Amino acid sequence: MEQPKLRHEIKHYINTSDYITLRNRLKHIARRDSYAGSDGSYRVRSLYFDSPDNRALMDKINGISRREKFRLRFYNNDPSFIRLEKKSKINSLCWKEKAPLSREECEKLLGNDINWLLSCHNALLQEFYIRIKQQLLRPKTIVDYRREAYIYEPGNVRITLDSQLQSTLFPRDFLNPELATIAMAPAAMLILEVKYDEFLPELLRDIIQTNQRRSSSISKYAACRALG
Repeated sequence: MEQPKLRHEIKHYINTSDYITLRNRLKHIARRDSYAGSDGSYRVRSLYFDSPDNRALMDKINGISRREKFRLRFYNNDPSFIRLEKKSKINSLCWKEKAPLSREECEKLLGNDINWLLSCHNALLQEFYIRIKQQLLRPKTIVDYRREAYIYEPGNVRITLDSQLQSTLFPRDFLNPELATIAMAPAAMLILEVKYDEFLPELLRDIIQTNQRRSSSISKYAACRALG
């Protein structure tokens, strides 16, 4: 399997005033993400897996420099297109690997039916099987939120503004369109994420004013694990 390209990642908490300012600046120089609806946003729902001793969570809390997480994800409340994703990180560098899943395959994973992964010809799905066996991975929590995303071609920069962070007490209800959720952050708190390749263009750096904000160790997964 080809090694994905490593990207830099910066995260900041921002307030509503910051959000309005950033949005007004970005819309003039960057294009919207292809998932965006008429209002420029879309919903993201992810189901994270972790071990009985919460290895992924504790690696994040303890600041382990090299770590990984597995999750299932779909967009805009539409489970007709689901992906397994593995997100890996080394210090401030990250990369993501993806594999498509059918709804039926997702339902099997939710029911702890994993043997079919052995017959897959996808390396990530095979690795997921090994990790499940080695670490006893199980569905742990759902992370659901609203996202606005902007693409700036020079530097391959992706800027996201995440809000309305929600979770649930029922992680295996991942595919339920009527999922009962609980707000996990104040409405006025948003998360700014910036990902880029080798460099962050000066124009973008000035717009998001990263030099005036302290990069934070933010994890939507860790925040939503407060429910269990």
